[in-house]
Formats: sequence, C-alpha cells, structure tokens
Amino acid sequence: MFNRNFLKKIAKKENVGLAFLEKQIKNGQAVIPLNRKRRIDNPPVIGKGFKIKVNTNIGTSTEKNKIKEELEKLKIAVNCGTDTVMDLSTGGNLRAIRKEIIKNSEIPLGTVPVYEAAELAESRDKNLDRMTFSDIWDVLKGQAEDGVDFFTIHAGILNNFTKIVKKQKRIGGVVSRGGAILTRWMYVNGRENPFYENFDKILDLAKDYNITLSLGDGMRPGAIYDSTDQLQISELIVLGELVKKCRKKGVQVMVEGPGHIRFDEIAYNMAIEKKICHNAPFYVLGPLPTDIAAGYDHITGAIGGALAAYFGADFLCVVTPAEHLRHPSVSDIQDGVIASKIAGHCVDVLRFKDEWEKDYKLSYYRAKRDWKKVFPLTLDEEKARKYRESLKTSSMDMCAMCGKFCSLKILEKCKILHR
Repeated sequence: MFNRNFLKKIAKKENVGLAFLEKQIKNGQAVIPLNRKRRIDNPPVIGKGFKIKVNTNIGTSTEKNKIKEELEKLKIAVNCGTDTVMDLSTGGNLRAIRKEIIKNSEIPLGTVPVYEAAELAESRDKNLDRMTFSDIWDVLKGQAEDGVDFFTIHAGILNNFTKIVKKQKRIGGVVSRGGAILTRWMYVNGRENPFYENFDKILDLAKDYNITLSLGDGMRPGAIYDSTDQLQISELIVLGELVKKCRKKGVQVMVEGPGHIRFDEIAYNMAIEKKICHNAPFYVLGPLPTDIAAGYDHITGAIGGALAAYFGADFLCVVTPAEHLRHPSVSDIQDGVIASKIAGHCVDVLRFKDEWEKDYKLSYYRAKRDWKKVFPLTLDEEKARKYRESLKTSSMDMCAMCGKFCSLKILEKCKILHR
C-alpha cells in the first residue's frame, strides 16, 4: 500500500517507530488518506497511537458559491495547522470547484459524494428523489480520478431505519445532509440504500485508487436530547460490519461519529465505537455537549473534542462559531481550527514528549518575559503578537494586568522559584 521510505518519513514526523506505524496500518487501527494520483510529502496518519488530527470543512453552498473565498479558507486552515480538508460544496460547478481546491491543497482532501450525485439529479430532473446509482457511480469515478483522498460514504443507513425515524420522533431529526438525502430517497422510492447495496463495487474503486473510506454517521444526533439513541447505535452496528468488509478487501477505513452528545456520554460513545467497529480510527464531528452556545460552538466543539480525544477519538472535525447559523467566513474557519487544535494538543501533551516540550519551552520563556521566543511556540503567533504589541505600559518587561506588581518579577530577585 505504501513503500517503507515513505512510511519512514511519516514515522519520524509522528515521533514513533516505523514498525509500530506499519503494524497499525496493517491491522486497520490507523489510516493514511492519500489517493494514488496525489503527491503529498507528509500526509497525516490518523489512528490509535498517533497525534490527534484535525479536519476542516470548506466548500460552497447554494447561496454562496464563489470559489475565491473557499480558497482563502483553505489557506487559513492550512496556516492554522489543519491536517486535512473536506470539500462539501453544493453550489456552483462542483467538479470545477473541487479541482481548484485539490490543485491548491498540499494536504489530503475528502468529499461527500452523495452531495454531487443529488445535485446531478436535481439539475437534470428537478428532483433529487430521481437520483440513481448510475449518478452515484459516475460521481465516485470522477472524484477518484480527480484525486480525492477520502470519501464519506453513508452506507450504514438501511431502509428499515425509516420506520425508526417515524416512531422515535427525535428532537433534532436527521441533521446529516447526506443522511437526510438518503433517508428521503429510500422513503420515497421504497428501496434499499444504494451505497449499502453496491458497497462491494465501491470497495473495488477505493482499492484501485487507494481511497480511504470514511463511513459516515448519517443518523448522528443533532441535539443532546437524542444522544446515544436507537438510530445512532443501529447505524453504528451496520458500520462495524462494513469495517470488516473494507479490511477484507484491503481498503483503508475510518468511522465517523457524533454529533451532539451529552457530556457524560462522550466517553461511552468512544468506547462503544471502538468495540463495535473493531478499533477503526474514529472521526468525531465535535462532539457538541450543549445546544445553547450558538455563535460559540467552536468552544463547545473544543470542549467535547478534547474529552473525546482523551477517551479514544483520533480525528476531530472543526466546528466554527458559525455552526447552525450561517455559511462560515474565513475568520470563522480560523477560530474553529485553532479551537480544535487546542483540543487535540491538550491530549497530545499527555502522550508525546515533543508536544510536552512545546508547553515547557513556552512556559520557560514566558516566565522570563522573553516574548520573541514565546510567540513562535503559540498556536496563533500573529494574534499573540498583536495582543502583546497593543500593550501600553512603561516597560515591556511586565503586563498591563499586573503592572509593577508583576507576580513573576516579585520573587525573581529572591531566586527561589525559577529554573
């Protein structure tokens, strides 16, 4: 799947042994999303035993479909440290937009193919219910050829789930766009999920292009009231069976997870995914442990993400302040990525010596007020510099909060505390 010299570079970057990396890839507990048509020097490895990775969603909508802004989002996300991006475009020329994003991206790119398939049916027939597997297959082949590195495939939703949807009456409904498209399609047409029915054929394509499958959680809860309910767990059980099919075929696979989850259920959700899905890498959308933080959901997502990562999640999806409210701006993307990076680092600092040393060095230089050495160690160097440079005080050797009563200076001359 990958040659050893390539894996050596990744192992060095991750600060792990080559043998461990090879073992985790072989047993399916880690993945490296990289289409055979792409050339990326240092793609991320996602999975158990490796640093927490972050994905950022960008892409047009039916209301905002200018590619220029999405390329700006791509740039700021990469600069802030995202490991992958997903193009979730639904407005404009989707293939042209995707190609432009791939051309400008030096990191792996993922998509949700059902979006484009539904858009094809809507454009052709003015009715997404007329989507066919032929539409889906054409999209999958086209995206594979374009170089997409990982697909979110909503293959775990079964036709009989529509009965549970009607009976259960969730507060949040089906908030996954892909999940909603397929649930409606199955309900209207009275047929089985085309991704599930044709999963073996999709596996062949993924194998040919070395595309990682990200098994989508179309039934993820969209409100903490719905957390860990029958629909969510029913889909997870199906995804566990699909993980085994992927591994048997030699296709890299990870599993997507919730969603809006009560704080006290996050640890359980991480454990049950790992058990049901055979320790496949877990990609979580937040999770969001409260529903009332509109405008601040990047903070909510970071709280949930840190807890999820500590208990087993491997891959955090960025949540921006615009979540649930609007199409995210460039600044929303920046805030969201930084928040997710903080969440991941809070866990990595406990597991990796090189991550611990970043905090140690920053604290050491901050104690000495050596700001020039502090700034490069921060997650957002530009913002840290701006805050510090805005300081209006008689000396740069103190802060405006403490002034001449700087706690660090009070005992410094005593030489009893600092290293």
